[in-house]
Amino acid sequence: METEGIKYTGSKRLIIPYILELIKTLNVKTVLDGFSGTTRVSQALKKSGYTVFSNDTSVWSKVFAECYLMNRKPPDYYLPIISHLNKLKGRHGWFSENYGGKPNGGSSVQGDGKKRIWQVHNTMKLDAIREEIDNIAKNEIEKSVLLTSLILAMDKIDSTLGHQVSYLREWAPRSYSTMKMEVPKLIIDDKDHKVFQKDIFELIKNIKVDLAYFDPPYGSSNEKMPPSRVRYASYYHIWKTICLNDKPNLVGASNRREDASDTISSSVFEDFRKTENGKYIVSEAIKKLIVNTSARYVILSYSNEGRSTYNEIIEMFDDLKLKYDVLEIDYKKNVMAGMVWTKEWLNGTAENNQRNIEYLFFISRDKAKKFIPIESIKKQKEFDFRAYVPA
Repeated sequence: METEGIKYTGSKRLIIPYILELIKTLNVKTVLDGFSGTTRVSQALKKSGYTVFSNDTSVWSKVFAECYLMNRKPPDYYLPIISHLNKLKGRHGWFSENYGGKPNGGSSVQGDGKKRIWQVHNTMKLDAIREEIDNIAKNEIEKSVLLTSLILAMDKIDSTLGHQVSYLREWAPRSYSTMKMEVPKLIIDDKDHKVFQKDIFELIKNIKVDLAYFDPPYGSSNEKMPPSRVRYASYYHIWKTICLNDKPNLVGASNRREDASDTISSSVFEDFRKTENGKYIVSEAIKKLIVNTSARYVILSYSNEGRSTYNEIIEMFDDLKLKYDVLEIDYKKNVMAGMVWTKEWLNGTAENNQRNIEYLFFISRDKAKKFIPIESIKKQKEFDFRAYVPA
């Protein structure tokens, strides 16, 4: 199953097969993707026939969701529009001034001492195309499709390690290419999908779905790492600016949006502090999320690199007397490591510190259904990971 998206810290591209495998044994029709990010999970759910409710506070995530979930027009409709945009003559505008750089014999450091994310021949195209999208888009959904295409094109020719907090000192080879928009891989159906851009705690008060999938942003588990290093709003600030085209005030070496600063844009799920009882604030937020979600089934995706620990989450579920199971996926091995039956924290050894483990916590409130989803995957021994990973 193919999905698409930008380079993204925390992308769930590799675990989509496991999520779909868990859900397919259940009587589920509606699914909430509560922290949709690049919308890869939402795309896969829609392709699998579910009615998807997608939510994220990021502007660019909402744009992606409108493109992949709400659009009803076929790809052929967009071909001449995107062809027109690709043919526009570039011009030196706001994006070129702040994010475009000259080749400089391979160095991205410009005359002001700052590195740039794109070479100027591409930001000139960005300047021209972004203005034209506002002129020709007939409605918000069409605009979202065109913006998604533009962001995907710019993502392919950037000079970064996958985020926009800092840029490479030497131009990445891909940055010399010329950006080219393509029609996104649109998914057309007649289901009543919905897209939200709300605080998750407000949304779950007023939404009814069969299953809720939560993949909250992770605060780092490294006590020495400042929390400012893991703010998702800072990681992808330029995508927000491309969507809004609002030419905001910029700060710092990477010309971040002023409203993407750590103190303004932080999420409770990225909080590094502890409560008076010694629990991480993020753990309390996860508890609040689970308690207030009315769905019959909940899947919580969480990494061993997150601020909240495996032990804390398991103890929380036990205290709430939840019926749950855990699937552990080892990214290093690219195979399913199996179910976790112990409460031993897995970061206790040097070997485990090198592992990138994703946990899928499956919670069931369905008293009538036998509890078997994870067991059904476990019987497959080693899940044929590479055969099912979406592109």
